[in-house]
Amino acid sequence: MLIIGIGNPSRGDDALGTLAIERLAALDLPDTELLTDFQLQIEHALDLVGRREVVFIDAAASGPEPFAFEPLDPAQNTGPLTHALPPAAVLAAYRHVSTTPPPAAFVLAVRGYEFGLGVTPSDTAIENLDAALQMLATRIMADTGRSLPNARPA
Repeated sequence: MLIIGIGNPSRGDDALGTLAIERLAALDLPDTELLTDFQLQIEHALDLVGRREVVFIDAAASGPEPFAFEPLDPAQNTGPLTHALPPAAVLAAYRHVSTTPPPAAFVLAVRGYEFGLGVTPSDTAIENLDAALQMLATRIMADTGRSLPNARPA
């Protein structure tokens, strides 16, 4: 599995995607590769080659709290995420550069509130991130037949 965290650490809750990758790295999840970037680029389509599954993690400026976890279709608009190139566009680009079917893809949109330059992530957004990562880590461990330690991603 590939997990791509998207976000700018200098823009408050926009950092949620990059914070997610830092916290997931500390868990040493099996069969999981982690990648982070400020923005998605068309070139990220190449990161999907040979993958069974990909999860895009980004802050959401609106939508369900604490998070939404939805399957992704290349033709779909992923809604009010905080970056210009949506994950669906990366998945669509993959279809143009690969002869194999795209991996199963999901968007984990973590609700954020404060996106100002130079502000720190809000407490509520961090709580939302904790809930989102607990769900994702539990899902990954269940797929491998293991259980998640009681420790919360820190």
